[in-house]
Amino acid sequence: MSQTSTPSAPDPARPPLYVDFDGHRTMLKWHRGRRRADDPAFTASRIMEGMRLGASIEVDLIIHADRGFAILHDRAVDHATTGTGAISALPAAYLRGLSLRDNQGRALDEPVLLLEDLTELFSSIDIAPSSILQLDFKEDDAALDPRAVDIFARSVEPLASHYILSCGDAAAVARLTSAAPGIRIGYDPCHHGAADAAIRSGDFAGFVARALAASPDAEMVYLENRLILAADRRGFDLVDAFHRHGRLVDGYTVTRVGSRSVPDIRRLLELRVDQITTDDPEGLAALDLDAAGPGGSRLVRWVRRTGRRGPSDV
Repeated sequence: MSQTSTPSAPDPARPPLYVDFDGHRTMLKWHRGRRRADDPAFTASRIMEGMRLGASIEVDLIIHADRGFAILHDRAVDHATTGTGAISALPAAYLRGLSLRDNQGRALDEPVLLLEDLTELFSSIDIAPSSILQLDFKEDDAALDPRAVDIFARSVEPLASHYILSCGDAAAVARLTSAAPGIRIGYDPCHHGAADAAIRSGDFAGFVARALAASPDAEMVYLENRLILAADRRGFDLVDAFHRHGRLVDGYTVTRVGSRSVPDIRRLLELRVDQITTDDPEGLAALDLDAAGPGGSRLVRWVRRTGRRGPSDV
C-alpha cells in the first residue's frame, strides 16, 4: 500500500469530526445526535456538545399538532419518550413536558426537543463556525401548510447558516428552504423505491440525472451506502458523478463499526465521499482501516452472488 493511502492515526484527544484518508477529508455525521454507539438519540447534551465542537449532526423532524416540529424519528412518541400518542395529535406544551428514553427504555433527564426551541438552547453555548445541524424532515410536502412553513422559517432564521435541510421529497425541500433564506439545501433521492430501482436496473446515470433535476439547488446529496457500493461493483462511481455536478455526497448509515465493516467503510473513503453518517462516530474515527474483515465486503459478496440487496452494517 502506498504511503498516500494510509489514514492518519486517530488522536484520542480529538473529537470524532472527520477522517483524513488519501488526501481527502470525510466528515463524520453524528446520526440522530449520537457521538458513541450506546448514546440515546436526540439528547440536548450531545447536540449542544457537537455544535460547540464543530461537528456535523443530524436530527429528524416530525410535525406536531401546533404545526411546529418535534425532534424525533417515529410518528408516535411511545417508544422514544415518556409520553404516548401520535406526534401529529400532540401539542407543543405536552411534548415539552416529556423526557427521552435511553436505548434500554429508561427515562432520561433529557427533554424532548422542538425545532422552535433550538435558538434558545444554543444561546447558552459558543457554536463553532464549522458546525452544521442537518434537519431531516421525515414527512413530505403534503404534510406542510402555511403555518408549519412559517414556524419552520422563524425557527431556523437566527442560525440559518448552521442548518441544512434534507428530505426525500424535493417539493418539501423547495417549499421550506424558499421560506428560510440562508439555510443550506440537501436532498435524498433514495426514497420511494428509487435506490432499489437503480440497483435492479443498473441505470445509475439516470438516477443521477433525476436527482439533479428534482432538486437543482441542493449542495449535499444523501445516498444510501448500499447504493454507492452496488454501483461501484458495477463500475459506476456515483460519488464522482455527483461531484462532477458540484454536489457533495453523504453516505448513510454506518450502524455498527468493527472489523467486518472495514472493507465497506474503506471503499467509501476511497470513493471520496464527503461525509459518512454513522451511529458511532467515535468508533469510526478510531477504526483501523488497514484491518481486513472476514472475506471482504459483505455487500460486494452478496451482490456478486445474488445480484440483490443484502444485510450490511453500512
